[in-house]
Amino acid sequence: MSVKDLLNQLDVSRETQDRLEVFEQVICKWNPKINLVSRSSLGDLWMRHIIDSIQVYRSVQPVNHWLDIGSGGGFPGVIVGILAADENSGMTTTLIESDQRKSAFLRTAARECGVKIKVISDRIEKVEPHKADVLSARALADLNTLLGFADRHLDVDGVALFPKGVTWKKELEAARQHWRFDAEPITSLTEPDAVILKVKGVTLA
Repeated sequence: MSVKDLLNQLDVSRETQDRLEVFEQVICKWNPKINLVSRSSLGDLWMRHIIDSIQVYRSVQPVNHWLDIGSGGGFPGVIVGILAADENSGMTTTLIESDQRKSAFLRTAARECGVKIKVISDRIEKVEPHKADVLSARALADLNTLLGFADRHLDVDGVALFPKGVTWKKELEAARQHWRFDAEPITSLTEPDAVILKVKGVTLA
């Protein structure tokens, strides 16, 4: 399926697509300096990163506070902020990124795309608990580590969204040795062997 077809399937408006194109330009400008995405995936940015992030946003209903951790190149955090700007303007989007240069990039990207995003430049485990409705993280850590972050920063009724690759079942099995949680795997539109793990009810085992 083409990028255009997927954008239509994911119900992305023309205005939102315009903002996404601005974000693409910012990524291409900054990437040679701070390596936000691998050089090999830069040419396939829409499918590998943008569409992949849009489907994370589409995995839940509108919420009040979305927290993205280890935000790096802005996937899915900035994409979430862009979609929310046109669809759920009352939502607070917060990004946590410890790398100062990447934090500067995230703030620049938000400004140039015309969206409101709060960027916190600190370590995830040091930031005060956020009690977010949704917590997301992409390509950050194994599921066991991510659940620790979710336990700290999610509201008791919150949902965590973790895109995972082909080894997701092994990560799930390993994480269940330390945590109790409900997990619903949502098959990725861009990679048939990958999923978005939709996690609720995280508590220590």
